[in-house]
Amino acid sequence: MENRNIFLVEDDENFGSVLKSYLEMNDFNVSWTKDGAKAIQNFVLQKYDICILDIMLPNLDGFSIAKKIKELNPEIPAIFLTAKTLKEDILEGFKIGADDYITKPFDSEVLLYKIKAIIKRSQTTETENTSFTIGKYIFDSELRILSFNDDSVKLSPKESELLKMLCIHENKILEREKALSKIWGEDGYFTARSMDVYITKLRKYLRNDSSIEIENIHGSGFILKVEA
Repeated sequence: MENRNIFLVEDDENFGSVLKSYLEMNDFNVSWTKDGAKAIQNFVLQKYDICILDIMLPNLDGFSIAKKIKELNPEIPAIFLTAKTLKEDILEGFKIGADDYITKPFDSEVLLYKIKAIIKRSQTTETENTSFTIGKYIFDSELRILSFNDDSVKLSPKESELLKMLCIHENKILEREKALSKIWGEDGYFTARSMDVYITKLRKYLRNDSSIEIENIHGSGFILKVEA
């Protein structure tokens, strides 16, 4: 298997050099950027499998970099490395869509296995089914078409992505924060209200089959229930 590409943003010369060498010894290709202001222009130069971002950076902090990267590639995994341990900072990282948040100092071997696990998980997500059977409906998430007998409707990109996530979590809770971070890029009041509107739309699209229900689990998220 070809080596995976890591985008590393870290301003500490010694730490960055050691981490880069360690990851390269473990068969990763590492592109290292030291200045936050140059991160985005360097990120677009090639395709990466995962980002590792320090938070306290010169000129542009890691949170801001992650937001811009997620706009360019919403699916790319990201890990924050930082000495900041405040709960607010950790929550901010996950709201942006981070896959993990590791505080310094840390065990390099633990980081290595987390990187491998996250990349493996993201590859599984990329290769998952694009066609779903929902009761009497057929949903093609790639074409964004929801079909019922001879009728079909073309969903918007956000409608399609939300329905796909519900299908993947069928009969299980889809956490509100997870859906908001992946589809809208943030978990805020207005995006939450927007998501509620899209849930209402999906319920209308699926109303022809009484065995299907999208249930709101207060304080947690939603469940796509399909009776056998």
